[in-house]
Amino acid sequence: QPDDRGLIGNVPVLRVTRRGPEAVHFVQEAMEPGTEVVLSLDWERRFDHMQQHSGQHLITAIADQLFGFKTTSWELGRQRSVIELDTPSMTAEQIEALEKSVNEKIRERVPVVVRELAADDPEIETVRSRGLPEDHVGLVRVVDIEGLDSNMCCGTHVSNLSDLQVIKLLGTEKGKKNKTNLVFLAGNRVLKSIEQSHSTEKALTSLLKNGPGEHVEAVKRLQSSVKQLQKNNLNLLRDIAVLIARDFKSKPVPSQLFVLHRKEGDSEFMNIIANEIGTEETLLFLTVGDEKEAGLFLLAGPVEAVENLGPRVAELLEGKGAGKRGRFQGKATKMSRRGEVQALLQEFVSQQSPEA
Repeated sequence: QPDDRGLIGNVPVLRVTRRGPEAVHFVQEAMEPGTEVVLSLDWERRFDHMQQHSGQHLITAIADQLFGFKTTSWELGRQRSVIELDTPSMTAEQIEALEKSVNEKIRERVPVVVRELAADDPEIETVRSRGLPEDHVGLVRVVDIEGLDSNMCCGTHVSNLSDLQVIKLLGTEKGKKNKTNLVFLAGNRVLKSIEQSHSTEKALTSLLKNGPGEHVEAVKRLQSSVKQLQKNNLNLLRDIAVLIARDFKSKPVPSQLFVLHRKEGDSEFMNIIANEIGTEETLLFLTVGDEKEAGLFLLAGPVEAVENLGPRVAELLEGKGAGKRGRFQGKATKMSRRGEVQALLQEFVSQQSPEA
């Protein structure tokens, strides 16, 4: 169970750990020994942990009682908790029966009692336990859910199952070999989850212009429309790439350097242009994406030139790339420096021309 938080006087407690019989508090600033202080507990955090921990004890006991599923470990998470059960799987019917049974016990207002036993008390042998820590000192703490469970535990718990309010089992996830992870919420976390779901539902109702019962179908239709639009956009980009290349090749005296940026392009768009133009004699610098932020680049041309210039282009664009056979492409984080790359390439081409 996570540790408690709060204040010692006015100083925030950052963390609490156990060292043998002592609780060691890590605080935000040094404190004068002997100072009289008031301790303030973060009750919301404490009560949340109490609800989740007692909820785990209850679920563990009922899962064992109904199906013989033993709990091998559990985790109290920040938003949800997980119980590892010693079973390869759980059916939907078993999850439903378990949830129904634990909530019946909550409605029955079953008491939860904490007892302290001597370490040599023979009753300890009858208590469910994973064993004591090696550095344990003093009495042994036992938490009883009346008529259901008796468990050795050092965590904080509610005094009656009615304080749990409600438990919701969210389903299972694949665990370790032959184990199943059961995910659950208890108490106020259920209310928070419902509030979050309701807020999401309201937002979707506003966006999709239909009721909650139609949300799934509406999203499916949107996904289908987006896929078709993406397909159409890709086909148009391919056609544009071919037209750009043909326009360049139709010029009486093609330039030795071809530079192009298109915001909505992609890697395929750039490679189609490079394929159509041909890179035996022309050096191509193509970019796609946001003009001033991140994007993709392609340098294509004579093999020796690309091998020499590719890493320098990536460096100028503050990006990374790789290349082979006359093509060097990658990701750029500073597309705003395309002008510097163009100047570098123009200088290179000028030095290679016969007139230079």
